[in-house]
Amino acid sequence: MGISTDKTELFRKLPSVDELLRRPEIISLSQREGQDVVTAAARSVVESMREAIAHGTLNPAAIDIALASITEVIERQVGHTLSHSLRPVINATGVVLHTNLGRAPLSESALAHVRNTAGGFSNLEFNLDSGERGKRDVHVDRLFSRLLQPFAGEKESVSTIVVNNNAAAVMIALNTLAEGGEVIVSRGELVEIGGSFRVPDVMAKSHAILREVGTTNRTRIADYENAINERTRLLLRVHRSNFEIVGFTEQPSLEELVALGRKHNIPVMEDLGSGALFDLREVGIGSETGVGDSIRAGIDIVTYSGDKLLGGPQAGMISGQPELVTKIRKNPLFRALRVDKLIYAALEATLLSYVKRDYDSIPAVRMIRLSKQEIGERAEKIVHALHDANLSAHTRDGESVIGGGAAPGSTLPTTLIAIESERRSADELANELRHHDPPIIGRVEDEKLLLDLRTVPPEQDDLLTATLARLN
Repeated sequence: MGISTDKTELFRKLPSVDELLRRPEIISLSQREGQDVVTAAARSVVESMREAIAHGTLNPAAIDIALASITEVIERQVGHTLSHSLRPVINATGVVLHTNLGRAPLSESALAHVRNTAGGFSNLEFNLDSGERGKRDVHVDRLFSRLLQPFAGEKESVSTIVVNNNAAAVMIALNTLAEGGEVIVSRGELVEIGGSFRVPDVMAKSHAILREVGTTNRTRIADYENAINERTRLLLRVHRSNFEIVGFTEQPSLEELVALGRKHNIPVMEDLGSGALFDLREVGIGSETGVGDSIRAGIDIVTYSGDKLLGGPQAGMISGQPELVTKIRKNPLFRALRVDKLIYAALEATLLSYVKRDYDSIPAVRMIRLSKQEIGERAEKIVHALHDANLSAHTRDGESVIGGGAAPGSTLPTTLIAIESERRSADELANELRHHDPPIIGRVEDEKLLLDLRTVPPEQDDLLTATLARLN
């Protein structure tokens, strides 16, 4: 079937790409944003109009209007192409270490140190005293030693190396210490973390052999001891991350595992996961052990994340006995998994905050330490400011969570802002906030839009209030 006469006439009205590129507005746009990007946008817009004519969605009555605005459409297309896909958002979910929202935000000192060292050259692997090549590890190992050494005692020392995340830390440690041999782990710790990554799969890639012991809910120290044989290379404890087992349960203590390892001269490793450097018992959470607790118990190798409870950049730390850490560092995989100067800069600044005990300068730690009263006072102020808006807003008691697989089952008391509209559903309100600039992410429960200020910096309260006031 041929093209109708009407459509042929419409096709003839379309300008060529070359013609568009000669327009003064487009020439100016090309000078600002680049010829290639503008040409591609013009070609895309013309092709879209051609397809609309072919499908009958751009009719004679509409084409003149479309042609009159074609320059603006090209400008928008260029703007969309050159805009950042990765954008800052306001996290009002109350989940402090929200994996989908980038986990721990960096501190001002970390951002400043990244800017100062990444904008030019640095002594990343250069020893300024000797004038010779150095090791990048020194920039943070000294600080980890200062923070962890008190837990090890006077007779022991602690070393730390850094790779790109905790999964990498687990894999290279297993590969170094247990390749071709057996690793004994409780069946109740064979977890799956985010992105469908499973402990048995990581272990398989490390070429270590999994030896499961115990049951899902109960594993005794005797189960570990009975499984030890001439092929055993490592005893492994794994943090259960996003779930907990309650009820009829049993799990050996870290001290029992360490004693068993010492008895048979087998190293004990703990995949701690989140890895707190501050005491969570200060905020009423006693179920999450920190890195210091593992070192104090005598664990030989501890792996943990940088962008979770530590409050720094994405990284995976391997801390423990210097001889074992040195052995892991010599693994050829280390070069493939090592981190760059940006991570070292952010991590060094974050650790310095711990050394100074300036915990509130670390955003994630500050959010966890916030009291319900502090959050409530801010929430009441926002609700009061919305009394003339086309919304119903009030405060109510609620719970925040740490997230990131840390302290599963534990919550932090908070005050929520609950928002309703007579004309729009909670899902519609949430959708509009997600399309704001910057996007605001809340949660919907019981047909209400809920916002938790625990994860919203106070300096964003005015912006949040103004945005809510425009909802209707």
